[in-house]
Amino acid sequence: MADSTSSSHSDSSSSSNNSSSSSFKDSTHSALQLFRWKEPKKSLVAFGLSLLVLVSVATLSVISVVSYLLLTCLCVTITFRVYKSVIQAVKKSDEGHPFRSLLEMDMSVSLESAQLLTERSLIHLNWLSSQTRRLLLVEDLVDSLKLAAVMWIMTYVGAIFNVVTILILADIMFFSTPLIYQTKKEQIDRYIELIKSRMEEMRQKMKDRLPGAVGRTKAE
Repeated sequence: MADSTSSSHSDSSSSSNNSSSSSFKDSTHSALQLFRWKEPKKSLVAFGLSLLVLVSVATLSVISVVSYLLLTCLCVTITFRVYKSVIQAVKKSDEGHPFRSLLEMDMSVSLESAQLLTERSLIHLNWLSSQTRRLLLVEDLVDSLKLAAVMWIMTYVGAIFNVVTILILADIMFFSTPLIYQTKKEQIDRYIELIKSRMEEMRQKMKDRLPGAVGRTKAE
């Protein structure tokens, strides 16, 4: 009896984990679909809203942006609620609350989904910690030099742009790059392969010019 109970409990937990994993994958897939413009109307709305929020944050304070967004949302919902109430009173219908379906929708985050998100976050956090230690402690001299070059470039980027401006540019790139890639796929793939080959040649030349002991560090 105990074995059957434990097996049923494990089956239910595994099924819940599978459902949580599938829901997480579905949400990730939906986000990717927005960036790839599979549904142009939804992608256009997402791009417009995200760009509007970022531009607003760049010109106003975060508190003002949040307050305006909530105030706008309340104006729309209150107006719609009053309008539907008047229509129902005139037609003497009993349709009920216009947002009933949304109010009854289950938007709670399950424990399994939170655990799955935490596990995935820990995987990425551990990878980031490992890579940071490897680069800062110069496990491979070439990779550490590449990081130093990137950080040197970022000092100039930081002097020109702030974080919000970079987020605005990133938002535009996320939504525009898939469209450009679809129209210029062959040319872009050709340039990417060319850049990869040149980078590999430069990497090999740098490793060949390093002292023998340092150049063999990664191989050892």
